[in-house]
Amino acid sequence: MKKIISFYFSPTGTTEKVVMEMANTLAKKEGWGMVHHDFTLPAGRTGYPDFREEDIVIVGVPVYAGRVPNVLLKYLSGLKGNGAKAVAVVVYGNRAYDDALLELGDVLNHGGFNVVGAAAFVGEHSFSYDLAKGRPDEDDLEMAREFAKRLDLGAGYDLEDLHIKGNPDYKEYYKPLDDVGNPVDIRRVQPKTKDTCIDCKVCAKVCPMGSIPYGDVKILTGICIKCGACIKRCPVEAKYFDDPDYLRHKRELEEGLKDRKLPEIFI
Repeated sequence: MKKIISFYFSPTGTTEKVVMEMANTLAKKEGWGMVHHDFTLPAGRTGYPDFREEDIVIVGVPVYAGRVPNVLLKYLSGLKGNGAKAVAVVVYGNRAYDDALLELGDVLNHGGFNVVGAAAFVGEHSFSYDLAKGRPDEDDLEMAREFAKRLDLGAGYDLEDLHIKGNPDYKEYYKPLDDVGNPVDIRRVQPKTKDTCIDCKVCAKVCPMGSIPYGDVKILTGICIKCGACIKRCPVEAKYFDDPDYLRHKRELEEGLKDRKLPEIFI
């Protein structure tokens, strides 16, 4: 049975919205069934869907520092497309998607998928409630629907024919600068917890790295990828970052990226 497969990593839900809009549109257009695979949480990265040549797979990831999140590369490199048609989708926070879309297309191509389209959409930045606030909004989702309708699902595609923007050698992951212009590495930054925490465990449930233990949600037992899930999904706003370099970079983004960037599509 032919099917549409949505396959995504989406800690704060923005990538999921875009991917699902495309998947729903394609399902209606083709009259096929749908299968969903959310690999945001660790449990979702323990296996893969059974991809078949007749399937259409919408693959979505957020952009972190201009690239596909490095914590996902090992999992994504294990994909076996078996000739299934794939659409590469990245969602970025209104700064830039740099080489992320091309990188995702390459990963899918190397994994045996037939990449028939690619798109970069904007979502509310994981660091901020103000940068790209509320996106993807209805205008973005309408573009996602139109993109899905325009996809040509015929055979014989070559990834290079899509002319996806990006540097084939991939830039280094973007690093912000400190107040004297030196690069800073915010990977070490960890979320803090206010005394107003009600121990509801939401942060532990939504952490994509499984780094917040259920037994004590005020500590971190693994890495933090600054995805914003624990902060944006906390019902009492008890999680926060206070690192000066992180906060400086957040202000720079909010003050310097107010222009609305539009989705870009490649078909």
